[in-house]
Amino acid sequence: MGETLEGWEDEKWLDVSSYQEFASIMEDRLDLAVEKECDGVEPDNMDGYSNDSGFDLTYDDQIIYSKWIAEEAHERNLSVGLKNALDQIDDLVDYFDFAVNEQCFEYDECESLTEFIDQNKAVFGVEYELEPEEFCAQANEMDFSWLKMDYELDGGRIGCEEF
Repeated sequence: MGETLEGWEDEKWLDVSSYQEFASIMEDRLDLAVEKECDGVEPDNMDGYSNDSGFDLTYDDQIIYSKWIAEEAHERNLSVGLKNALDQIDDLVDYFDFAVNEQCFEYDECESLTEFIDQNKAVFGVEYELEPEEFCAQANEMDFSWLKMDYELDGGRIGCEEF
């Protein structure tokens, strides 16, 4: 296991360049999703190559792992979403069924997600800091499905479809 994810003390990075070492764990998790009758999965932290993961990960290491996890999900008839990893969308949009993003409006990085919309694939997301008046009109214009929530995810939310 690598470094702790910044802001998430219970989460650590994995060395995706040697994913074969933990592939069976991920396969078991996908099997559990099938057992629980999930329609799809959203693997998190798919951008270790661009973070202080504790490993010398490359762009290509991440692409290989991301494609593998998408293929494994599809083999189980699960849809699979790409979370964040915005600079890899060109290489991954064909492998993923939808996108999930946190705070692209706050960080002015939503434009790359339109590749999913261009392929008639959904883009889901959330803003924590901005108020709905600051992003919902643009989210709706971009055909994104976006929410305003707080970091605690305590059930309170405002959907942009209300604007």
